[in-house]
Amino acid sequence: MEQHQGAMEVLGVNQFNNIYCGKRIVITGHTGFKGSWLTLWLTELGAEVTGIALEPETNPNHWSLLNIQLENDYRIDIRDYSKLSTAITDSEPDIVFHLAAQPLVRRSYRQPLDTWSTNVMGTANLLEACRHMPSVQAIVAITTDKCYANHEWPWGYREIDPLGGHDPYSASKAGSEFVAASYRSAFFSEPGKPLLATCRTGNVIGGGDWSEDRLIPDLIHAITANQIPEIRSPYATRPWQHVLESLSGYLLLGQRLLEGKYDFAEAWNFGPEPNANCQVNDILTTMKHHWSAIEWQTTDIPQPHEANLLYLDSAKARSRLPWHSVWSLEQALRQTVFWYQNWLEQNQIISLQQLNDYVEQAHKQHIGWVTNAGD
Repeated sequence: MEQHQGAMEVLGVNQFNNIYCGKRIVITGHTGFKGSWLTLWLTELGAEVTGIALEPETNPNHWSLLNIQLENDYRIDIRDYSKLSTAITDSEPDIVFHLAAQPLVRRSYRQPLDTWSTNVMGTANLLEACRHMPSVQAIVAITTDKCYANHEWPWGYREIDPLGGHDPYSASKAGSEFVAASYRSAFFSEPGKPLLATCRTGNVIGGGDWSEDRLIPDLIHAITANQIPEIRSPYATRPWQHVLESLSGYLLLGQRLLEGKYDFAEAWNFGPEPNANCQVNDILTTMKHHWSAIEWQTTDIPQPHEANLLYLDSAKARSRLPWHSVWSLEQALRQTVFWYQNWLEQNQIISLQQLNDYVEQAHKQHIGWVTNAGD
């Protein structure tokens, strides 16, 4: 793998105690939105990354725009155990980040069986493959804030709250959590076995997302097509955060697992600060302040059920890891707008620049996962 000057050398800092440099890492779902950002970050940290995913669903897409060269780049459906197991065996990973999923609520109504088989059996296939791979020390499996049985409470859900889900996507992600809990208890509880943790994050935003039925990608599609998008649920409240916030949580948790800390092998919430739990309408208004081209209209057409109120309580992550947000919601929205403006108006991809800015800001705030080089 060609080594290059990454963020930590440029900024003169160490990230995550430099634990990922030289590590063999598998990322499932690396061609997706979050997966592509995680792949960028880990390659900048000097990791030897193998990707396992389907082809990107959209054109354009963040993965293709980044043009990252990996150790291995597999196009495999995680429901195919034989091919998935072979790829895991050939890669000999130290740690696996599992992001591959069917991630869309409205699609899950149209394709419930695909959603269930991908999110539940795909996770089971991955964990089973890892069970037979002696090199694997740690697994970080990503689910969602929607895995909780949502009662639309005005307070945040904690990791000990019941799991559930109305729509097939949410319920299948709860199922993925049950699969992980079962493997943790039945197969990964003895010394020397992989440490397995799951992560539940909020609505991530940031540049490079063109997925269907997501707020900001819908706005970008409309701008490029000179159209006005229809907003389904302007008063729905979500926990909004920049994609790098959730990824810093995954990487910090992965660090703890690679350090052999057994008490971190459990479920974790990585949600934004309470003031970032905002209505869709507030997000739109703030974005328009930064980009006057943004327009929208609401629709009264009946829609499949989606949660109106959803919060995460991330006190455990903040106190025990410790993990903290770096960018405010306003900063996250400004950075997101700036990414798309550069792509549309300058044909520039500024993902690495924004990653470096994020790390630099974390350093200035004395966030624990970034320290001075040599410390």
